Amino acid sequence: MIIEFRCEREHARRWMCRDALSIDGRDVPVQIAWTATAQARPAGLDALFELERLVLHRGKRCGADKLKIVPDHTRPPTAPADVIVNFTRAPSDPNTSARLLLRPLFNGAAGEDAALSAILAGDLPVIEIINERDGSILDRGHPSGEIAAGLSGGLDTVMARTLSMVTAILSGRPRILPELARCAGQSIRRHPAGYVVRGLAASIAREIYRLCCYAPHWHVGWRFNQGAGVWNTGDLSGPGWNVLADPGHRFYADPFPVRWRGRTFVFFEDLDHRVGKGIISAIEFDEMGPIGEVVPVLEELWHLSYPFLIEDDGELWMIPESSTNRDVALYKCVRFPDKWERHATLLSGIELSDVTITRHNGMNYLFAAWRDGTAGYSDSLAIFYAKSLLGPWLPHASNPVLIDRASARPAGNFVTVNETLWRPVQDCAGGYGAALGLAEIVELSPTTFKQIVRHTLGPGPAWPGRKLHTLNRCGQLEVIDGSRVQPRIRAFASKFPSAVWSPRASPSTVR
Repeated sequence: MIIEFRCEREHARRWMCRDALSIDGRDVPVQIAWTATAQARPAGLDALFELERLVLHRGKRCGADKLKIVPDHTRPPTAPADVIVNFTRAPSDPNTSARLLLRPLFNGAAGEDAALSAILAGDLPVIEIINERDGSILDRGHPSGEIAAGLSGGLDTVMARTLSMVTAILSGRPRILPELARCAGQSIRRHPAGYVVRGLAASIAREIYRLCCYAPHWHVGWRFNQGAGVWNTGDLSGPGWNVLADPGHRFYADPFPVRWRGRTFVFFEDLDHRVGKGIISAIEFDEMGPIGEVVPVLEELWHLSYPFLIEDDGELWMIPESSTNRDVALYKCVRFPDKWERHATLLSGIELSDVTITRHNGMNYLFAAWRDGTAGYSDSLAIFYAKSLLGPWLPHASNPVLIDRASARPAGNFVTVNETLWRPVQDCAGGYGAALGLAEIVELSPTTFKQIVRHTLGPGPAWPGRKLHTLNRCGQLEVIDGSRVQPRIRAFASKFPSAVWSPRASPSTVR
């Protein structure tokens, strides 16, 4: 198979220049057919991209950088293409011999201009890949922009995720098409120069903020709820939430409670801002709240977070996120709560975040956010299945089963309500960890998947702060997390106490 990219010569970018696409572990050759630019671009756009590269990206190259055309990249296609991927505004020639004509659309329009227009309007576009021969939609997704710095970063993220979707289509895996709303407010289009200037100003402001405050600074909320919990009410109402006190230079996130052999502990990510690497810690709870001190329980050379816990075959197991190590590792509890030994590697060579497992219809299903390529971390959901916890774990027939920043990334344990399976999801439409969705699982098998988000929860009167991205429960103990402003210098906090919201030394009730 030979793949051909149709691209505009005058606006060639680094992401276009590749010799092959990796499809199911094999490299498929890619050739480029350059075309004339159909429409003039705003003057100085590439100069603005270069300015962003120097300031926002600290001199690092990205896929949106202009490609300097050299003979190796301007040679004509050497053979008839089997698949043409048309990235231009002009439609493909229907008389071509290629068996498949793919065309990416960005909020329903073709070409890089459409992607840029969406970004200039304030958001990343919904991506659709259509079959130009019959107009059918083959895949659809909405990328997340947590790493999309500036106009060039937004374009790079969109195109990286577009290539992920093209690769999935060419793999032959069946695609699941979710219903995704296109971004509102596309008429509010900014001029590129103004957009970039505002972006640079915002970047400078963020850097100043980081000099003064730890960012982000997550904190864990907890409460005992004898009545209907979040899964029943669909909101955060009920008893007031308490904040688990932290030392200030460390944050706590991703709380997972468990009752094991008569004792209840909450496990969580414990990150020291001064080091920038997370470990897993835990604290014991009795019927009144946390008791004793926070205890470190697991540390590796790489970052750990999201300590998913599962009981199986009479043992307690943990799967902490270790995406930076590109594996999914299973740890066995050999002394509760503070001694864990690596027991097995369930998956390797893949970057998965927030692994969460549920058992459904006699099968184990592993859900995780899958970072495929260089796009965002929170928009792509992969599922694997196995008969036993130790595997072997096989990929779902349609991986990635969902590309949607508002409902892909896991946010805690699955629950069953009235015989229906639900899962919490991170809603990153407003930024990473901005809100929490409660999704009903309508279909789940090794070949099918469908969910419907029924409720969306965010910070508010019941939970002050800036974000909300994990939800779990153990008995009457409910736990969530969020973020707040945390000054680096405590003297600043004492001098300007109204500038931050912060818990007291002991857990404090917030409503």
